[in-house]
Amino acid sequence: MLKDPRIENLAKTIINYSVDMKPQETVLINASIKAKPLIIELIKQIRRQGGNAIVDMYDDDVNRELLFSITEKDLDRRYRWLDRNLDDIDCIVHIRAQESDYTTQDVPTNTKLALAKKMNPLSKKRLQKKWVLLNYPTEGAAHKAKMSHEAFFDYSIDVSTVDYQKMNDAFEPLRKLMERTDKVRITGSNTDLTFSIKGMKAIPCAGNYNIPDGEIFTAPVRNSVNGTITYNTPSPQRGTVFTNVSLTFKDGQIVEFKADQDLELLASIFDTDEGARYVGEFAIGVNPLITKPMGDILFDEKIAGSIHFTPGRCYDEAPNGNDSAIHWDLVLIQTEAFGGGDIYFDDVLIRHNGRFMIPELEGLNPENL
Repeated sequence: MLKDPRIENLAKTIINYSVDMKPQETVLINASIKAKPLIIELIKQIRRQGGNAIVDMYDDDVNRELLFSITEKDLDRRYRWLDRNLDDIDCIVHIRAQESDYTTQDVPTNTKLALAKKMNPLSKKRLQKKWVLLNYPTEGAAHKAKMSHEAFFDYSIDVSTVDYQKMNDAFEPLRKLMERTDKVRITGSNTDLTFSIKGMKAIPCAGNYNIPDGEIFTAPVRNSVNGTITYNTPSPQRGTVFTNVSLTFKDGQIVEFKADQDLELLASIFDTDEGARYVGEFAIGVNPLITKPMGDILFDEKIAGSIHFTPGRCYDEAPNGNDSAIHWDLVLIQTEAFGGGDIYFDDVLIRHNGRFMIPELEGLNPENL
């Protein structure tokens, strides 16, 4: 296996910056076997830094077969096993390497729903650890991006290793502005949405939780969301890729929804639990090297000039009280190439067609990152 110095550098970024592992800490690497080159470099880096590595490898096709075998007893056993093991973990590196969004398309919806509900407390427990999530470039991902595998591999490494410290510094004026803002208005094609973020924390993300990264998130006041938003980015969920999802809100709750796909399946997502019809996250994407969608949330939610407005569970770092077994990052790109759109904070235009308009935020425009 040829050694790629870029993979070694990525492993160093993950361990030293993203999860900030300390000596004697234990790092769980939960990864697809397809990410073997990165797994090996991560183990080497953990060893050099005096940490302890645990590797839990999985395969999407194997996981699909296990889903067909799930019973209530199996869910209980799986929950206890994962809960017990999490107690011994300090950091989590989760590496996905998907070839298809449709691997679990034929798994019964009730099975997926039962699994999501059962594992929701563990999802929140994982978020209390030091963690990072990233995708390893595969042939399938390259196909979605309409690129050769070689070109996509290079692209993935480039967008994953931007200058995160520079980005983090550039986020500071926006963080301060968001934390003193009350009313937000989002406009665009088939979109006119208002909500409040008064009193909410704003959390910059520059290589800390996701790779690639490049977003700042908060949460709307739970009952404040009114109007309609129409997303223009394909989004996979429960074995189906949804397009042109449109949501209408009244007093925080989704009261109407539509998409190009099966509305019964869409309804099953929003009927998961009460929190699935409320929003847990509002975020602004800024990664300068991600400029178009590829149907992968981890990339698409970081698109420069985008927002995502997320039905489901909020994050503890920016809590609005909404809990759910789902957290669905639906993305709206507002650059001119994708139809444009505006963001207003307290009736002041802060971003037009994906570009920040006020001087203190210009450092977040692509040419400055």
